[in-house]
Amino acid sequence: MVKKRAVLSVLLLLIVAVVAVLASPWPSVFVIRAIFDHGAAQASKALEPLVPTDIAVQTGLVYDPSDADGRLDIYRGNAASPDGPVIVWFHGGGFVSGRRADLANYLKILAGKGFTVVNVDYTIAPEATYPTPIRQANKALAFLSAQASQLRINANKMVLAGDSAGAQIAAQTAAMVTTERYAQALGISPAPLAKQIAGVLLYCGVYDITQMGQSGGLGAWFVKTTTWAYSGKRDWRTVPGFDSMSVTPYIARTFPRAFVSAGNADPLGPQSVALAGALQEQGVNVTTLFYPKEYQPPLGHEYQFRLDTEAGKSALAQSVAWLKSF
Repeated sequence: MVKKRAVLSVLLLLIVAVVAVLASPWPSVFVIRAIFDHGAAQASKALEPLVPTDIAVQTGLVYDPSDADGRLDIYRGNAASPDGPVIVWFHGGGFVSGRRADLANYLKILAGKGFTVVNVDYTIAPEATYPTPIRQANKALAFLSAQASQLRINANKMVLAGDSAGAQIAAQTAAMVTTERYAQALGISPAPLAKQIAGVLLYCGVYDITQMGQSGGLGAWFVKTTTWAYSGKRDWRTVPGFDSMSVTPYIARTFPRAFVSAGNADPLGPQSVALAGALQEQGVNVTTLFYPKEYQPPLGHEYQFRLDTEAGKSALAQSVAWLKSF
């Protein structure tokens, strides 16, 4: 009898777990967050010895008083020029995880190369759904523009940057600001002027949601979870306007100069290649950093944060050289 009750209890728990997974994205989101948070913590710790000691830091600046997540940090390198570009970075995390603190070490290293870097937070899903992060990015840029003098930044030379989901947010925000029909499709009035966006620096992003989730397995589960969380419905295709997060179909010649990269073993790699191709077709000035299939060791998602590898070091060096061209 005791054994039978134990079996029934296990079955009941399994049923509850299955129902929970079918009824809400939250159980799967918790799994993804745990995995991503662990990876982010490891990556950040590995970079600690490389962080310069002469970086001026301003933390917790409020870009939107009405929003608990409306915060950003500014890192200023000792050799940063007040006339140089200001790099506005949005963190990754599959739209369902991550925080600006995850990237603090890497962005301080970047600032140490002679730049001012802004590290922006936004609300992740399912706590907020699309297009909340784009509205928040717009408000962050409005804040930087309005407070440029006090913050000692060049708001007329902003480079929007990001990794993974953050790259999508950066690219979409840049397209919204520089392409009127896209802003109208999103229903967002751009805060900065198009001429204030000098460029975009994009690593390992997703730029066309319609091409995602077709491989099956864990990849399909991940896409299903994140699109459910970010769109607010199990099937994002039934959510009016959600497909507008796909940047590639809206690329126009007005898109700013771009630097696009992804690893040769990154499942999202083809997205970056397709975006770069769309930019080139429109005559946009685009610099790419891709690797042949046979490159060893294979470069996975977010390879650029591995500064203990030749590819990671090269990605940083090439990003710096591109940024210094502004």
